[in-house]
Amino acid sequence: MLTLKQSRRLHSLLIGSLCWAIAAVIFFPILWMLLTSLKTEIDAFATPPQFIFMPTLENYLHINERSDYFAFAWNSVLISFSATLLGMLLAVPAAYSMAFFETRHTKRTLLWMLSTKMLPPVGVLVPVYLLAKQFGLLDSRLVLIIIYTLINLPILVWMVYTYFKDIPVDILEAARLDGASTGQEIVRVLLPIARGGLASTMLLSLILCWNEAFWSLNLTSSAAAPLTALVASYSSPEGLFWAKLSAVSTLACAPILIFGWISQKQLVRGLSFGAVK
Repeated sequence: MLTLKQSRRLHSLLIGSLCWAIAAVIFFPILWMLLTSLKTEIDAFATPPQFIFMPTLENYLHINERSDYFAFAWNSVLISFSATLLGMLLAVPAAYSMAFFETRHTKRTLLWMLSTKMLPPVGVLVPVYLLAKQFGLLDSRLVLIIIYTLINLPILVWMVYTYFKDIPVDILEAARLDGASTGQEIVRVLLPIARGGLASTMLLSLILCWNEAFWSLNLTSSAAAPLTALVASYSSPEGLFWAKLSAVSTLACAPILIFGWISQKQLVRGLSFGAVK
């Protein structure tokens, strides 16, 4: 018979092993992509797959010679951060009004906003494309910033609304008694309290913007094309070059993976905001 201490230790060991196993399964595609990027095209197509090979950087050198990686990366950074900031500027006031001045239509409005995410993007491609063409916004960063802001806004409002609902109304009432205006309530009271949740919301929005490919492929060509367009350019009628495609995919994923790793503590803190009263 196991003692209580041994039982707890065994339980902790099993839980830890399960977590490591799940993490390995999730991380394996990233590791395989990285390994494939260091292979030649012949090794990348080898059957069965080769786990022992001579690493090479020729795929990364090819990408550097063929295209300006930093131009695509700068577009991704500028578009993603701008769309995230603009989305938060719209989501915070909307969530504030819904959380603290709730009406009988608030829940329906939130559900309607979320239902717009179910619309296939291809269903509105033609009118959006024609509007962008009419206003001279094709192949511009501005059109992607507007589109990314709008498609992510329902999620941002929902998340910020959830965080605001966890904040006691008494705090706002105390601020009002001290003569705080609506703007001061949001900036000086709500934002500092919910900064963890807002940071996780911004990080999620940033990831969604960074990974968005449909609109970048259909509304840009060269000047404003982000990294997703660069990755898609390595799919040609002659076929897929797996090693080069893996290399460019690694370069496209690396910045957001590093940023997410650095921000993981803030992300976990934000996602658990309000879990314990």
